[in-house]
Amino acid sequence: MARTQAPQDGNIRVMPVPVQFLPDPLPTEPLSIAASWLETARSRRDQPNPNAMVVASVGADGQPSARVVLCKEIVVDPGYICFFTNYDSRKGHEIDAHPRVALVMHWDHLYRQVRIEGRVVRAPVAESDAYFKTRPWQRRVGAWASEQSKPVGSRADLEAAVVATAQRFNVPVPGPEDAPAPAGLGDHIPRPPHWGGYHVYAEAVELWVEGESRIHDRARWTRKLLSGTDPYQPPTIGSGWSVTRLQP
Repeated sequence: MARTQAPQDGNIRVMPVPVQFLPDPLPTEPLSIAASWLETARSRRDQPNPNAMVVASVGADGQPSARVVLCKEIVVDPGYICFFTNYDSRKGHEIDAHPRVALVMHWDHLYRQVRIEGRVVRAPVAESDAYFKTRPWQRRVGAWASEQSKPVGSRADLEAAVVATAQRFNVPVPGPEDAPAPAGLGDHIPRPPHWGGYHVYAEAVELWVEGESRIHDRARWTRKLLSGTDPYQPPTIGSGWSVTRLQP
């Protein structure tokens, strides 16, 4: 059922769009829908980072923490979400200790939300290397210069580290990414060993569509995954997806 929402009760609606509820009967797997929603958000360009995604992890003391990263891909089969980050960051250490996370992607303009819970493994080294080569050279310098989540004395100290890193790799000090630069500048900068990708293998997925009068549309898919001890080894799929609708 498609409909168009209008502003009400003080809620901000920048651009009314047709709202499509989840199909009935529900599909056997959820990530095809999640991937299509992400692609719609990217194509509409209603927000600067339509692939923004909250990643929540938990520390050894049980304290949860959350931050926003960029979802690079939703791989429907075998069912994982990919993002890249610093392995030595707080989230990296927490994932090493407890390789389970929760993810959220919310698109206000589309009235849609995806929640994912899953097990985390590191992306293959070749995949991280290949993606790092696509990054602007300025960001490659930054990946080496910043010891993410570590204390720094001042902004000036951080900028000095960037200058030193640029000198180390014989490139200019990074400026605006849209500034003209010679072709191939920074191509020789390798991926730092502390930087790379993660694959979050979905164990539970909830899809949410906003409804009028707060009668939202929700469904939750779950499956069983079996993990080993190798941080690069994908989990074994223990069972297929099961699905149920949820009350809002």
